[in-house]
Formats: sequence, C-alpha cells, structure tokens
Amino acid sequence: MSVDLALVPAAGFGTRLLPCTKTAPKELLPVARKPVVQFVVEELANCGIRRLLFIVGRDKPIERHFKPDDYLTSYLRDSGREDQLAALEFERRGLEFFSTTQREQRGLGDAVLCALPLVGDQPFVVALGDSIIGVNANSRVVARMIDEFDRTRADVVIAFEEVAPENVVHYGIATPHGPVRDDGVFELADVVEKPSREAAASNLAVAGRYVFRPSIFDALRETRPGRGGEIQLTDAIASLLRDGAKGVGVRLPPSEKRFDIGNFRSYYRAFIEFALADPEYGGELAGFVQDLLRRRSGA
Repeated sequence: MSVDLALVPAAGFGTRLLPCTKTAPKELLPVARKPVVQFVVEELANCGIRRLLFIVGRDKPIERHFKPDDYLTSYLRDSGREDQLAALEFERRGLEFFSTTQREQRGLGDAVLCALPLVGDQPFVVALGDSIIGVNANSRVVARMIDEFDRTRADVVIAFEEVAPENVVHYGIATPHGPVRDDGVFELADVVEKPSREAAASNLAVAGRYVFRPSIFDALRETRPGRGGEIQLTDAIASLLRDGAKGVGVRLPPSEKRFDIGNFRSYYRAFIEFALADPEYGGELAGFVQDLLRRRSGA
C-alpha cells in the first residue's frame, strides 16, 4: 500500500459538548463501549494504516489512550480478571503513534499544516478524530480512497456523503466533473465551503476522510484566514483544484453512514445506534427502549 500514515486532527475545544468536554476531549467521549477516537483508529488500521499522528490541543491526552498500560494489565491478571484483558487488545495492534500540538485554534487547515515537519514529502490520510464512519467503524472507504489515489495518480481524494439539500449550508460541498460512477467514484472539479442551497452544485458533503499529496501544504501556507481567523482546509483544496491538481471523490455507500460527534444531537444518536448494535446487550436494550417509549406515550 502506498499510504500508511494518517493524521488525526483532534485539537478543538469541543464547545458544543460542554460541560462534558471541559476536561475530557470529545474524541475520548464513549460511544457505547469505546471512545470515539478508538473507532477512528481501528477503522484506519483495518484499511492498512500503521502510523498515526494526532494533532492535539493543549492538555489533550489522546495518544496516552493507545499506549500499553502494564500496571493495569498486571492488576487485572493478579486480581483474576483475565476476561477483561480482551478489552485492551487494541493496545497491541502494532501501530505507531505520534502527536504534535496546534498551539492556537486556527482551524482544520492550520491543524494539518502543523504536521508538515513530521510528514515531509510523504502522501498521507487525514481522518477527523470526531467522525466515525460506519457502525463500529466497519468502513473500508479509506482503503478504497487509497486505491483510487494510486490508480488515478490524484493529488487529493475526498470521501463524500449525501445530505439533504437543505443541509448543504453546513458542509463543504463537491462540484463533480461529469457523472458519479455506479461505485460512487467521480472526478472532483471543485469543493465549496458551506454554499447556499441555491449555489450548491450537488448534495455531496465532505465526510471527514481525505488522502493528500504533500502539495496540500503549499496550498495551506498560501490560504488566507477566513471567518474567525481560521484557515479552512476546504479553501486550500479548492485552490489546488483551480491550479490544475487532480481531485477524486468517493461517495460513501449507504452501509457506511458517518457519525459526527460534534454536538449533543448527533452524539446521542450515535451512542444509541452503537449501543443497540452491541452483540451482548443490544437486544436487551432495544426491549428496554421500546418499553420506555410505550410507557411515555401512555400506550
């Protein structure tokens, strides 16, 4: 595989999830049995990624979650809780973890630019640390994206999801060049950050997964800050495409829904859907929820 490095931006304050995120990064909030970022890392590992660089804000202990805890392991063994060690198997997947700090909140584009000294001239994946693709991270979209990156010699490959037309104002939206193939792949002519419904060229919204050549760093350095002083990754991508770079889009299939853990509405829905899919407790929980709803409705 040509790409085995992924950047996982996780530097935001998570203000829409306060007070939960006052001391706990949103990327470490649990969704059923695992924290959000563990689902992201496992998805990437299942797609061939072996090196992960977390881009964090101050005092975010995200990398620590993935380091083996010998004391905890010894405690579980010595206290006869060997069965609970299976929950820590993710610590020993043979992945390499690194981290760097975004010292000021200057947007996703600036967060990616912070990785330049560690990335150099390598191609890389960007996977947002607060977005899970597929229930229990069963998505293969990153592997498909890397295949298209190699096959087409693209400069940037982006995952997109279909959204309702009235919601295009909240996302980066694709302008396809030509039709979308049956497998969801299309040539990308442009991407526009939060267009009006009337101006949007499609309802294909950026889904938090990207593959880049290092040329994105030059575009980011030349991108002027926008609203709030933030450097938008979407603006840098649009600049690359205008300058003749080759872009490819990959549409998520319906079975690989994106869960954006950015606000309480989406967080609650993700937690419930993942909990209901739990092989041990999901059936019992479904019965409890159905009974609760019946009692609330007075049925």
